[in-house]
Amino acid sequence: MHIDAFQTLADPTRRRVLDALRRGEQPVNDLVAAVGIHQSGISRHLRILHEAGFVTVRPDGQRRLYSLQPEPFRAIEDWLARYRQVWEARLDRFGAALEARQRQSNEERDEP
Repeated sequence: MHIDAFQTLADPTRRRVLDALRRGEQPVNDLVAAVGIHQSGISRHLRILHEAGFVTVRPDGQRRLYSLQPEPFRAIEDWLARYRQVWEARLDRFGAALEARQRQSNEERDEP
């Protein structure tokens, strides 16, 4: 089963799992406590995250430790970079409009 990175991240619970894993490698029980859902739910979300390449699992005796993998995040960043110039240009125009409005407001205040 191959899941698109955006489909994977569309689920808010999976985003909470990823947020919890930002603190470093963790066992399932710690993720259960951090995310606040049952172990079976965490396991299901971890399976999906693992299949999508967002997490890796390392056996440690009886436990399985999960940690983030950077590659899918880089792929998302690369995808977003193609659109960054679109919103940066819009933000630049917005900033210029705000500055023009601020100058106009200051000039109107300074008039006698």
